[in-house]
Amino acid sequence: MTMATEHSNSAKTKTVWQLLAVIFIMGSLAWASVPLYDLFCRVTGFGGTTSTSDQGSDVILDQIMTIKFDASKTRDMPWEFKAVEREMDIKIGETGLAFYEAYNPTDRVVAGSANYNVFPYDAGSFFVKIDCFCFEEQVLQPGERVQMPVSFYVDPEIVDDRDAKFAKHITLSYTFHEIDVPEDYVSPATTETTTKLN
Repeated sequence: MTMATEHSNSAKTKTVWQLLAVIFIMGSLAWASVPLYDLFCRVTGFGGTTSTSDQGSDVILDQIMTIKFDASKTRDMPWEFKAVEREMDIKIGETGLAFYEAYNPTDRVVAGSANYNVFPYDAGSFFVKIDCFCFEEQVLQPGERVQMPVSFYVDPEIVDDRDAKFAKHITLSYTFHEIDVPEDYVSPATTETTTKLN
């Protein structure tokens, strides 16, 4: 083999390894992009992502914020879904409690999961959920109607934020979509039958 041929083969091998490295890096970034974006949104409140807390605020301001509630569902979700109350006024820092209603008009068990966001987006990180039906999957029996609570407050630090301090109202929006019924789900009817037999 000549020196030129060896150099050519070495260059081709180097190029193949570089291409494989690029493909591996791009694949890794694509795989990690969804969880990293979700983490980014939760930390920054970007895109209307809310914060969570185990307890209410220690500070309640004498300023009112109007909270509006929106409910929607994906096209294939058979439930009826709505906000029980369309809006409420609360003091900034005060704990609020709102309810959404879901109804399964079908003759089969249907499970659902809710995605949410807050508008305006600048207020997202200042809207703090204490407890929410959206934290877990919901399963409704045929003909079942439920009211699902969400407790929350608006963080008093909103009044010091450069952009969010101008918000006069915040819209909390949920979209329900159908999911597979969890494998470990036990129907209440099955539980009652088992209890009666024992």
